[in-house]
Order: sequence, then C-alpha cells, then structure tokens
Amino acid sequence: MKEQQSKKAHSSGEAFFQCAAVFFPYLLPVELASISLTCITLYQIAKLVTARRISDSSRNFENVPIPFLNPIVGDSQPYPYFLYTPTQVLQMKPDLRQPWGSDNVSQMCQGGHTRPDPFLFRVEGGIGCGCVDKGGICDNCPCTECGPSCMCDFGCGNRMTQGGVSVKLKIVKDDRKGWGLYAAELIPEGKFVCEYTGELISTKESRQRQQKYDELASNGCFTPALLVVKEHFPSGNVCIRINIDATRIGNVARFINHSCDGGNLETVIVRSTGSLLSRVCFFALREIQENEEISFSYGCFRLKPNGQRCFCDTSSCTGFLPSEHT
Repeated sequence: MKEQQSKKAHSSGEAFFQCAAVFFPYLLPVELASISLTCITLYQIAKLVTARRISDSSRNFENVPIPFLNPIVGDSQPYPYFLYTPTQVLQMKPDLRQPWGSDNVSQMCQGGHTRPDPFLFRVEGGIGCGCVDKGGICDNCPCTECGPSCMCDFGCGNRMTQGGVSVKLKIVKDDRKGWGLYAAELIPEGKFVCEYTGELISTKESRQRQQKYDELASNGCFTPALLVVKEHFPSGNVCIRINIDATRIGNVARFINHSCDGGNLETVIVRSTGSLLSRVCFFALREIQENEEISFSYGCFRLKPNGQRCFCDTSSCTGFLPSEHT
C-alpha cells in the first residue's frame, strides 16, 4: 500500500513539473523570479525559460533570432518584457499574455511566409500588377508592394518588406540610453531592416496615452514607444495619421533609439495592394557596420526643456528628444 502511494505521489509530482514547463512561459519576469524561489526544480525551469527569452526577443516570429545583451556590470535586468507582434494589430486587452520561453515552438510563430496581417485582403476581380510577366519586377512606385490581389508569390521582388526581419540584429543595453537595437552583421545600403509594428490606435487614444506616458517618463524609469506618422498626399490638403503604440506590444523596432543627425535608417511609408493601411518600414540609409547602433530621427518637432534627455552624442545633438502635441 505504501509503495503504491509513493508511486502515485511521484507520478503526481512529475505531472506538476510538466505543467510548470507549460505555464511558466506565460509568467511576467517578477512572477517568474518569485516562483523560482520555491524549490530547486522550479528554479531550473524558470532559469531555462529566462535563457530562452534572452536568446530570442522575437519568439521565433522572425527569420533569425534577435537576442538581448546586457553588458552593464551590476545591472540585474537580463531582458525587458513586452509582447511581440510581427505585424500591426488592433488595440489589445490590457490583461493579454503571450507565451515566451517555451521549447514548443508552433509553426505559426515562424518567420517568412506565414505572417498573418489583419489589414490585408484580396480584392475580388482585382488583377493586381503585372510583375509575374516581368520576372518579379514591378513598375509601381517603390513605396507600393504587391499584395493578395497580385498573382505573384512571396518570391516576388516587390514584396521585400513582407517576409519579416532577415538581417542579424541584437538588442543591447546602454547605461544612459537603455536598450537599443544594433547590427549583428554588416547591413548593405538599401537593405530592408524591419517594420515598426504595434497597436493601431485612434488619435484620441493616442493623445490620452501620450499624456500618461509623459507623466510616467518624467521620473526616468519609463520608456514609451508611441509612434505618430502623418502621411501627406501630393495635393497637400489631405493627411493620413497613423498611431502605432509599441509600448506594450510591438517588435524589435520599438528598441530603435533617436539620433539628432537622422541616424542610419531611411523611413519609408509602404503600401501593399489590397491593404487597408500603409506600414512604416526602415531601410539602411547607408552601409551599417557590425556592432553599430541602428537609429533614426524621431522627427522635427518642438523640444521640451523638461523632456526626455537625448544621448545620441552626435555633433548636432540638441540634448532632448523631439516631442509634439499628439
């Protein structure tokens, strides 16, 4: 009888630790650290989850892993926590969680051709472009890519931003700037680097969040990632405003820091045929060296004397990050 009870207890213990490996990836860092103190086995599981998170910030959504690196002695933060999305998403629920650090990687979480985009649709009767007959070369404006209505596949030369990140990158922490995006290999001039993804929110919501973010950032312990893009049409009378908030959910672009000299990225508004909205994409403005920080200008807006400090260290540095009335 005792032997049977012992076997049953052992079996129950194994089942518990197997379940722990499943739900641990859903935990926040503070929760993971707290539960790891309960016993050696849970500590080992938590340590493994943390190592996987550090090794790839993209949760395998991209074509290549994008690791975190914290070289600051005495800094105990191995990685910043956020939710990952390779495409634009609608406003998310505040209590949403996403597994990160599991060894069970779904095929749906892999980069390349399986990236879902809720704002792409096929236009019935649409003929798209004629790039199939031209060897994958499209005559449209370089800012317009092929989409669902086109007859071409993902191998088309006019879909360069739709396959996700393909260059090697890393996220490194600086003692002044915080986390920043760096090149982990030489990136040629004109190469697509990444898209800026996050929650698509209304202008009203954007203004409310910006006010809240400014208050939180005033103590220097909070870094928002709300990007406002205004696309002006040739007539000059029409302007489309896009508000992308990557503070809570976004991709690696949320770590790109500002540079007062314009940085080494070119910001391009890209629209795909059949897409409801345009996308903000970054291309290498020049050849970017391995281990060089990747940066762009946040815009030419007014400067707040009491705003966030800028540490780009360029000759044209204003000392403060650009800001605007959103």
